[in-house]
Amino acid sequence: MEKKETKHDALFKVIKGGPIQVSGNFVIRGVDKKILKTDKVVYLCRCGGSGRKPFCDGSHRRVGLKD
Repeated sequence: MEKKETKHDALFKVIKGGPIQVSGNFVIRGVDKKILKTDKVVYLCRCGGSGRKPFCDGSHRRVGLKD
């Protein structure tokens, strides 16, 4: 029996000087297709400095991300 994919709706918000906030009904998968996160809200790194990529660890403060 084939699994039916559920509908996913997500809202992406770029936080000035910070990460991308993703909220809603979504799934984040890694390159190996394994599920990384299924929370209702996550923060994704956009400065490139996070030690928890793709998730934010606050490194944007250290690297001085402005926009």
